[in-house]
Amino acid sequence: MGKVFVFVNQKGGVGKTTSAINIGAYIALSGKKTLLVDFDSQANMTSGIGLARQKPTVYDLIAGKASLDQVIQKSIIPGLDVIPASIDLSGAAIELVDQKNREFFLKNALAPKRDFYDYILIDCPPSLGILTLNGLVAADEVLIPLQCEYFALEGLTLLLQTVKRVQKTLNQSLDIGGIFFTMYDSRTRLAQDVVRQVKAYFKDRVFNTIIPRNVRLSEAPSHGLPICKYDNLCIGARSYEQLSKEVIERG
Repeated sequence: MGKVFVFVNQKGGVGKTTSAINIGAYIALSGKKTLLVDFDSQANMTSGIGLARQKPTVYDLIAGKASLDQVIQKSIIPGLDVIPASIDLSGAAIELVDQKNREFFLKNALAPKRDFYDYILIDCPPSLGILTLNGLVAADEVLIPLQCEYFALEGLTLLLQTVKRVQKTLNQSLDIGGIFFTMYDSRTRLAQDVVRQVKAYFKDRVFNTIIPRNVRLSEAPSHGLPICKYDNLCIGARSYEQLSKEVIERG
C-alpha cells in the first residue's frame, strides 16, 4: 500500500504548494509512482504543475460526479499524476458541513488507488477547516513546511493541537512525518533562532534539508513547471531534490 502524505500549514505563503509540487516531482523522478492531489480551491498546485483548471476535478470526485480514473491527469514528469482542483471546491467546504462522515470523503475517494501509487501527496488550503481535516484523515503522515519567522512558531502550536485531536478521534494512525524549513535566509538572526528552537524541541522530527529563499523557485509556478524542469541547477532545485530523498528514506 502506498504512503499518503498531507502538506499542512494554516498560515499562507509558507511554500506549502511549492513544496508539494517539487517533492512530488523528485519522488517521481526517482522511479516511484506518485499522485499529487490538489485539495485547495485556489488550485495553485494545478496551475503550478502546468494543468488547465478544467473539469472534472477533485470536487467532482468527492461529489460523486466523476470517478477516480476520470479526474487523474498526467503531468510533464513521467510517473507523476495529478488530481486537479478548481474554485468549485470552495463550495464543497460548505456542502460537507452537514454531510454524514464528512471528514472521510477524500479518504474514501482515494482508496481505490492506494495500492497503485507508491506515494500520494495532498495539498490542503491554508486553514484548519473541513478540507484540511479531510486531508488529515486521508493521510498516513503530516509534512509541515515552516517559514523561519516568529509567527510561524505560534501557528505550529495550533497545528499540532489539531493533529492530536485528529489522532484521538478520526485517524489514530496519523503521524507527524516531519517539519522542514522554507524561505530560509541565513543572513537574519531570526531565521537562525527559529531553526535552532524548532530543532531543539522536535529533534529528529525535523528534516535536515532546509529550503532557502530562491528567485527561481518563485518563478517556476508562473511557467507551470516544477523546479526540476525550470532550472534543475539552482540552489532551490538541489534543496528539494535532497529533501525528497529524505522523505523517501523516512518512509
